[in-house]
Amino acid sequence: MRKFIVKRLLISVLILFCVTFIIYALLRCLPSSFVEQRAMQLAAAPGSKPYEEWVAQLNAQYGLDMPFLPGYFVQLGNLLTGNFGDSWRWTVPVVDKFVEVIPISFIMGAISLVLQLVIAIPLGVIAATRQYSKADYAITAGALVGISLPTFFFATLLKLVFAVQLGWFDVSGMVGRNHALLDSWGQFWDIAHHLVLPIITLVIVSVGSLMRYTRANMLEVLNSDYIRTARAKGLSERKVVYHHAFRNTLIPLVTIVGGSLPGLFSGALITETLFAINGIGYISFQSMTAGDIPFSMFYMTFLAILTLLGNLISDILYAVVDPRVRIA
Repeated sequence: MRKFIVKRLLISVLILFCVTFIIYALLRCLPSSFVEQRAMQLAAAPGSKPYEEWVAQLNAQYGLDMPFLPGYFVQLGNLLTGNFGDSWRWTVPVVDKFVEVIPISFIMGAISLVLQLVIAIPLGVIAATRQYSKADYAITAGALVGISLPTFFFATLLKLVFAVQLGWFDVSGMVGRNHALLDSWGQFWDIAHHLVLPIITLVIVSVGSLMRYTRANMLEVLNSDYIRTARAKGLSERKVVYHHAFRNTLIPLVTIVGGSLPGLFSGALITETLFAINGIGYISFQSMTAGDIPFSMFYMTFLAILTLLGNLISDILYAVVDPRVRIA
């Protein structure tokens, strides 16, 4: 196992090197010069340096005044040394802005992921064990509805019903009008209250695919020879389903759980925008549209690292969930 992990880590480093190269290439190929736009903004400040000096400084800082390959290695050196620079869009250090907005997106993503697993896996198992029953048809129909619903439509529908008509929640925002007047617990529950509708949106639009995936894998396992053998030995249906079949159904689900790691930190752009939540998804989108090269490089590289780490965790969990899997 140790040899496998070291080997995968070395391969991940090579892949990460390629990913950062592609990210830098895409940023260098942008049709408009965001460096010149940023230099104009900085030069417009009272007592600032001339525009030409700002252009030269920014190009030198990010290797944009060099040919492609030398410029890439300058940017790679900045990333390896932790020199991520200041965000052009938010005028603060990149890491500071990231730390400011990532907690709310992580909380939303983690809660929605747990709810998806708690809802989708049991319902998928029930649908598989009661195939072609009313429960199976109802669960399948609900899953298809969730898969088919666009995020913007469902979020708007929730706001119309629960915020506008019933008045249970605010239409948008993270805090209420009296947030500053509340104590610490009151402020906590105020924020939690405003996150209810966004989390419901994330769960409903995502739970359907996981439910269908669980049902399909459970049906495949239930039709296996060893399941028929277990039933022929006289084992109870509950033990056959939840002791033998369900453990093997978990194997492909491990891939989804491991692959969901980047999603916890990538944010939900549409949901955060519709509910006016300044999470990392909405902030990163604004940064990219504004040509914020430092923030974009940091954010996309960070997601690449998480993706590689999630794949490594999935491979390791295979051996934990299924004793038949051995990593040579």
